[in-house]
Amino acid sequence: MKQLEQLPHAQRERLAFIDFSLSYFGEVARADLIAKFQTGLAAATRDFSTYKELAPYNLELIHQSKSYHRTAQFVPLFEHDPDTILMSLCRGFGDGFASQLEDSQVCVQAQQLNKPSTDILSAIMRAIHQQTAIKVEYVSLNSGASTRAIVPHSLANNGNRWHVRAYDRSTSSFRDFVLTRIKSSSPDPNKVDSVKESVSADKQWNRIVDLTFIAHPAAKHPEAIWLDYNMVDGKLQVECRAALAGYLLNQWNVDCSSSYHLNPQQYQLALEENAAIYGVETARLAPGYEGNEK
Repeated sequence: MKQLEQLPHAQRERLAFIDFSLSYFGEVARADLIAKFQTGLAAATRDFSTYKELAPYNLELIHQSKSYHRTAQFVPLFEHDPDTILMSLCRGFGDGFASQLEDSQVCVQAQQLNKPSTDILSAIMRAIHQQTAIKVEYVSLNSGASTRAIVPHSLANNGNRWHVRAYDRSTSSFRDFVLTRIKSSSPDPNKVDSVKESVSADKQWNRIVDLTFIAHPAAKHPEAIWLDYNMVDGKLQVECRAALAGYLLNQWNVDCSSSYHLNPQQYQLALEENAAIYGVETARLAPGYEGNEK
């Protein structure tokens, strides 16, 4: 049997793509490999043969769709780093995906303290890709542990952690679930209602709000803030999904009060018109927003 480490780097990248697609989408076809890496049909066929030789129980060919599907015995051939996975899902599978992240000696970013389980992440991604429901054991800060049936449609980063946006069948509403709080998952055999449970029915997700940021009116040197955010005429225009607006405003410490009374040393930005977030469900997270004031 061929050993993975003995294969050329380019081929390992293609095999990692096959492994990734099976893990996070549940299926992959030769056409996907050809489109991604601009290889020929014969080369793609060899890559699938090599993958099957290395991991014979990971995939099976479904002749009707001419694609390979993940089996119940699937065990990842590659160890994918959660940060790399999420970045690749955001930007598309790219070169170097199979390798682990390496720390730079000259460019250091903030540490990510919480990383989701790759098993949970792959299960969620397959449900999104296949548009199916999934049962999760979830631990909430407010209600503790419970089992919920959800229909996920998107992943989102609030600046500190990753959420899955999903229809929650227990509350009949769309909600955000923190990935790291999902302890386990299993398929839900019940069909998805394409009218009320799909992304098209998620009004807060589909609503786009226009936010205008200004330097905090009480800032001593507003020009420094203008430079920080490359403001034009002292303003920064941002479009954001309503479902994510509160996270954005909280992450960037934006004073959303009508009187701009929050500490300008902590809240360097201000929301020019807080009416922009009227009706936004996540506005409860916006610093100083009237709905939050006591």
